[in-house]
Amino acid sequence: MIQGATIHSNTSTGDTASMADPGAKKEVDIYRDTLLRYLGYANEVGESFRALVPVSVVWGSYVVATAYCTADAIDKGRKMAKNPKVEPAEKTKKVMQAVVDTFVWQGLASVAIPGFTINRLCALSLLLLRKTTNLPLPIRKWATTAVGLSAIPVIIHPIDRSVDFLLDSTLRKWLDIQHHHGN
Repeated sequence: MIQGATIHSNTSTGDTASMADPGAKKEVDIYRDTLLRYLGYANEVGESFRALVPVSVVWGSYVVATAYCTADAIDKGRKMAKNPKVEPAEKTKKVMQAVVDTFVWQGLASVAIPGFTINRLCALSLLLLRKTTNLPLPIRKWATTAVGLSAIPVIIHPIDRSVDFLLDSTLRKWLDIQHHHGN
């Protein structure tokens, strides 16, 4: 059976053979396996710098992250459309599943949840520094930025796994999307 759209696995393009054969050459996914992946974290960086930059810069970082998510979703849809293992009668459904699954996952795991998390963490750290120290405002703002930036690598994997669980329990069941964990 051809697997549906998936995220963070070799089967996002329907390549079940490489999962069965670990020695098989894996296709490089430019949105997941290259430095381009870091564009998905642009909004976390923007939120980290919120205390130091105009709000338009922060919103711009969300535009970059959302563009990355959109491009990844389109890429996964195109790969599914070109997948010769998908039966023609199922092609439209599988493309839709790939695009929706990827965009929703990326929107939650790369933009909404980490953006909110870093925003609240930075706001709290700035408040605590104001209430508990006599540090000058510029030092407090830079310290808050450092807290936000240092939190990014810590929050990524727990958020990714939580979004996988959420989508496995909801959207992927509703859309009959098979998802294989184990990146």
